[in-house]
Amino acid sequence: MVAPSALITGERRPGPSRGLPLARERCAAGGVKREGATSLSEARESLSPWDGQHDDARDSILAEISRQMVKIYKEQFGRGPTKARTDFAGPDIVICTLEESLTPAEKRLAELGEHQRLRDTRMYFQYVTEKEFCSVIEQVVGRQVRAFVSGIDTQRDVSSEVFYLEPRPKRVDGDG
Repeated sequence: MVAPSALITGERRPGPSRGLPLARERCAAGGVKREGATSLSEARESLSPWDGQHDDARDSILAEISRQMVKIYKEQFGRGPTKARTDFAGPDIVICTLEESLTPAEKRLAELGEHQRLRDTRMYFQYVTEKEFCSVIEQVVGRQVRAFVSGIDTQRDVSSEVFYLEPRPKRVDGDG
């Protein structure tokens, strides 16, 4: 398992042939490409989150999503989370976990016990930027988002962004 910060920092993964950095080469689109791919879109075309054959491509895509989520948080709230991790939860769900993103004013609200007010405020901002969040997933993963769910634990300062993707069409050539 990759450390939560590894997806942003490019730490090396343990295990056989996994000592290579997660991010090998930047694509023109700002992402990271797998060996032999000419773009992030090529890397994601063959991507199946469970086939185990494209670990580097999958890791690069997940790292790019994490970076983009941090960027949106920074733009939206004035500061980004210090920890971000993105994972597939099955073939059609992407989960982004972001930690330590509360602003000083939000931390004060939490200290005062105003957790519901803080959740309501955060959820309002998540709702008004839903298109930006979904756009990241659609551009990086190359699939349409059919549903977006956002949540925050205000006591632990952990947020989650969950994206439900439209299922991939069934392949008729017998390869999937």
